[in-house]
Amino acid sequence: MSGGGEGNNAYGHKAFKRSKSHFADRITADGRDGWPVEAGRYRLVVSRACPWASRSLVSRRLLGLEDALSLAVVDPIQDDRSWRFTLDADGRDPVLGIRFLSEAYDRRETGYPGGVSVPAVVDVPSGELVTNDFQQITLDLATEWSALHRPGAPDLYPRARRDEIDTVMAEVYEDVNNGVYRAGFATDQEEYEAACAGVFRRLELLASRLAGQRYLVGDTITEADIRLFTTLVRFDAVYHGHFKCNLWKLAENPVLRAYSRDLYQTPGFGDTVDFDHIKRHYYQVHTGLNPTRIVPLGPDLSGWLSPHHREELGGRPFGDGTPPGPVRPGEEVPPRGRP
Repeated sequence: MSGGGEGNNAYGHKAFKRSKSHFADRITADGRDGWPVEAGRYRLVVSRACPWASRSLVSRRLLGLEDALSLAVVDPIQDDRSWRFTLDADGRDPVLGIRFLSEAYDRRETGYPGGVSVPAVVDVPSGELVTNDFQQITLDLATEWSALHRPGAPDLYPRARRDEIDTVMAEVYEDVNNGVYRAGFATDQEEYEAACAGVFRRLELLASRLAGQRYLVGDTITEADIRLFTTLVRFDAVYHGHFKCNLWKLAENPVLRAYSRDLYQTPGFGDTVDFDHIKRHYYQVHTGLNPTRIVPLGPDLSGWLSPHHREELGGRPFGDGTPPGPVRPGEEVPPRGRP
């Protein structure tokens, strides 16, 4: 999710096109791009408001990479200089020593013309951005970082299932993850209707798929579930109203409601979600869509903690592994962001 650039008023006034990740270096076990996996060397910068960044939050928790990859959480309200570290003392990230994520981008490439996006992985010794490739970061955490995974970490990208996972993720990305944005930022009726119809057509297909199986691919949680979850958890809170994806609410679809609650209640998923950050970001930053910046009171969040009964479908959430431990001190979601 980008910040800065043309400012927050641009949303809703120009056709939406998701930019490709400009900095696509990879952090790998063999260091072939010049960035070897190394405990303590890198810092993951996220916004809890952003679905793309939230993928990496979930993966990091499930894989137990907290000690190996430190975490910085930015303010959900960015200004035209982009994502800010105003949640930290003195408005500076305590590790990188910077006020704005754009400073790490500038150290990598002076005058970079694109937006400043999260998730971003920054090299702590140099202060340079390494990658903002949101599609690849979590795949590499699951595979290239395996030597640093916790004991009992799940296999989120099992080799035998990768073709199926990739196919499902591509469909989810096009119609759901990105589809809600194409609907929300559409600039004419035809564009909006096509995108919105596409969102719900794909959600109906996913509901059919999930009616008889607990997870999207196989009987364990995979990267595909992480990518769908980060959109579903935001659906009723922001996409239904703010992005006009309002044919029905997630709460009105029995299968998707239960599936998303099942994941929310799984350690590593819901404990990374901050509904306060989510709502304030979308409603206060996208002033082209919501010029009053008023944040709605609803929806009621208590349903996220209600029984889902998905365990009746079987499935082994963590495969042969185990759930992650408690959230690290200092990384807990504040009470106002939880149901």
